[in-house]
Amino acid sequence: MLARRAHGSYGERTMTATSRPRRVMRMISAAKIQLVCTLGPSSLDPDVIRQLDARGVDLFRINLSHTPLEALEEQIELVRGHTEVPVSLDTEGAQVRCGRVVPDLVLVDGAEIHLTADGVEGTRDVLSLRPGSALEALRPGAHLSIDFHGVVLQVIDSNASGARALVRRGGRIGSNKAVTIDPTPRLPALSEKDVRAIAVGRRLGIAHYALSFAASGASVRKMRGLIPPNAHLISKIESRAGVRNMDGIIEASDAVLIDRGDLSREIPLEEVPYHQKAIVRRANLWRKPLYVATNLLESMVLNQLPTVAEMNDIANTLLDGAHGLVLAAETAIGVDPIGTVDMVRRAITAFERRQARLGLDDVGGEEGGAEVVALG
Repeated sequence: MLARRAHGSYGERTMTATSRPRRVMRMISAAKIQLVCTLGPSSLDPDVIRQLDARGVDLFRINLSHTPLEALEEQIELVRGHTEVPVSLDTEGAQVRCGRVVPDLVLVDGAEIHLTADGVEGTRDVLSLRPGSALEALRPGAHLSIDFHGVVLQVIDSNASGARALVRRGGRIGSNKAVTIDPTPRLPALSEKDVRAIAVGRRLGIAHYALSFAASGASVRKMRGLIPPNAHLISKIESRAGVRNMDGIIEASDAVLIDRGDLSREIPLEEVPYHQKAIVRRANLWRKPLYVATNLLESMVLNQLPTVAEMNDIANTLLDGAHGLVLAAETAIGVDPIGTVDMVRRAITAFERRQARLGLDDVGGEEGGAEVVALG
């Protein structure tokens, strides 16, 4: 997937359709776990970027959900000025988010709030949602869960100007937080911002892209039609639709990523581990690299050391057959992105030594993963 150059840095590698299967096979048999780091306020610094490069980071991820379009080119050039590690653009995809809100906004149980697509600053009386198509799909009785179900709203009525909702469960709301709507609205695979960002990426020669909230093979093919012909495409399975259609998504992609955080918005927490195992199993059957993201070392966002449970989670994820790990908040906003990467590298090294000791040439998977979990 990513190949080290002779002098020790990483370079972007492009493939033709005919050579792609051989690359995937080599990636899987090489038993080298890939490490992806998300950039953000804690890591968008020349010295930090150089140190992460020195620690063997394979790919730097720019999350378009948290990156203003006008800042994208500057961020890409910043990274390229201090490392040859390739950059990946991770789209917003088919998701709903709230807009900016006033500081310390708290919604109270039983209160009413107006939902709009006008982009106004959120208060106790009004909350902006994007994209506008999600708002248009709201009907009385629909439920909205904001930021991992902290706040729950129920739509009372809706019209052309927006919707009125009742606060069923109050709590604190931050700016730009993910919103889950039940029943799930039909959304475009890419936002307008995604399309413009991909155009920037093409112009700057970006060769790695990620499709968020991939819902079907068709959505992957749509993304494929916008990125450069030989670009590497990772599709993210992080929704109920993505799990249902995982085979079509995996087949159409160069690699697959499980985002456990967003998946947990639509699937009960206690079921997420089994879906993770099922997706890993399917990706291995398709011989496609599989990455796992979210909450790998969540405690290190605020602390210098992880929990034993987190290290155990990483080990089991690799034993199941994952080929790569993705650090998100840990390196984007964490207190010690370099220390976090060091800790993940220790976990990866321990796994690879174990594989070598047992004489295993593949990446994990000796337990065979898990059977596909059916979704009702």
